[in-house]
Amino acid sequence: MRRFYYIATMGCQMNEYDSDCLGQQLMNYGFAATDNHEDADLIIINTCTVRAKAQQKAFSLIGRMMGIKKRRPDVILGVMGCIAQQEGSSLLRKFPDIDLVLGTREIGNIPQLLDRVMRNEKVMATDLSIKPIPRERHDGYFRNSIKTYISIMEGCNNFCSYCIVPYVRGREVSRSPKEIMEEARSLISQGIKEITLLGQNVNSYRSTEEEDVDFPQLLKMLSGLDGLNRIRFITSHPKDLSDELIGCFKELPVLCPHIHLPFQSGSNRILRMMNRGYSREQYIGLTAKLRNIRPDFAITSDVMVGFPGESDNDFQMTIDLIKKIEFDNLFSFKYSDRKGTFSENMDKKVDEHEKGHRLSILQSIQKEITLKKNIEHVGKEEEILVEGESKKGVQLTGRNETNIIVNFYSDIKLIGSLVKVYIKRAFINSLQGTVIKSL
Repeated sequence: MRRFYYIATMGCQMNEYDSDCLGQQLMNYGFAATDNHEDADLIIINTCTVRAKAQQKAFSLIGRMMGIKKRRPDVILGVMGCIAQQEGSSLLRKFPDIDLVLGTREIGNIPQLLDRVMRNEKVMATDLSIKPIPRERHDGYFRNSIKTYISIMEGCNNFCSYCIVPYVRGREVSRSPKEIMEEARSLISQGIKEITLLGQNVNSYRSTEEEDVDFPQLLKMLSGLDGLNRIRFITSHPKDLSDELIGCFKELPVLCPHIHLPFQSGSNRILRMMNRGYSREQYIGLTAKLRNIRPDFAITSDVMVGFPGESDNDFQMTIDLIKKIEFDNLFSFKYSDRKGTFSENMDKKVDEHEKGHRLSILQSIQKEITLKKNIEHVGKEEEILVEGESKKGVQLTGRNETNIIVNFYSDIKLIGSLVKVYIKRAFINSLQGTVIKSL
């Protein structure tokens, strides 16, 4: 009898990558994927704990999945990701029907761990000291996909005062260039045209296993692969954004002119309290270098409001920086305490009402900037990688080089192709255009 697995993925691109890695291993183990958790013999919830809201959503989903477990006791219920790593055995106490707690470095051990679960063991695997083992691949898993991710490193050594990542992902470990190149070639052979490189801080990538290879060198190696149309990467730390890396955007045609560069606060005082390792002046200088390469270089970022001790003046410095740089888009959040971080014990916490008020002001300003930036694309011809049908299923959709969604009417035969599109209209979250020609 065939067994089916269902993975519910919450949070960031790294979690999406981990879910794909787990799915390939489960297929090799004899499972098949299902989109319906009611049909699954194995349910895995891939969790995120970077912010309080994400953690609350994860606990809610675990509770709902436990309802299935009660109705069908033979279903295996597992939790993986950052909450699994952080909570460990306490998850089994909170949710006694969980069978497997899978930490962030243990994904490669899933076959052995499932064997134990099937022997009616409750399994907790959360060892952060182990080096991530090479992930198994299942040939054909990515067929009919146009783009995907490759994790090039895991963990973080920065210990920003508000951030839980070093505690749930461990210290920085870089994968070997050989392993990354083999994974990229496998993806390209399955039809992948665009790869996004992932890491908690991709800029600090460095492997010394076969030879000393840093991140700019890795980008140059990947850019030489036949059949790869686009490379992106996320996330970058400003303190590690070197001139050599900035130069890659000019040197490598397949490297898209877009960077996600979190700044978090526009106040030097708050940046020091956050332990970010750079000043607002240095950050502004980095963005100037990027846009010196080409004026329309896209810069997106993360920013939080209401960090402990943030004054009205600190907040205004953040608004001032946003107006100076004019980000193409921002992911903005209210600060929330993360258990075990330095900032959890800071005093002068900003109350929730004030945090919400500041966030509303910031998001309103950024919406105006984003719409203005999107309107600048109208009347231009842009290169689009066609990813599939739009959400409403009427148009085709893809992204331009600067990562903006572009919708247009055309033949579905173009899916997977690069096309030239004339941009006719701009909205806050997307562009609309007309196909001129295939490339």
